[in-house]
Amino acid sequence: MSSSPEITPQQTHPLEVSDRQIVDGLLATTVPTDAHLVDAARLLMRYSGFPGADELQRDLAKAIKLWGLSRDELNVRCREIWASGYRPGQDAAVETQAVGSGFDASDSET
Repeated sequence: MSSSPEITPQQTHPLEVSDRQIVDGLLATTVPTDAHLVDAARLLMRYSGFPGADELQRDLAKAIKLWGLSRDELNVRCREIWASGYRPGQDAAVETQAVGSGFDASDSET
């Protein structure tokens, strides 16, 4: 029998590629919005205990540290965010309404 510890093989999470893009955005954020905080918390939960995606997990921890938060503080903030009525995508709906040229084709004369 070998006395060396058993090495657990690293796994690739099926959402790691798309989650990497989100984490890169979180790292570039200096003042997080509610959506950033919620994304960070949900990804921390997703990868908690996952045997792989080590770099992604380190970068998530780095992002919340850059924001001056501990994981517990992040969780408290997220509970407050959800309790206030936050729903994912509500920020995007506001931004979508502001997009456009302001030209309404139905008002044009022919």
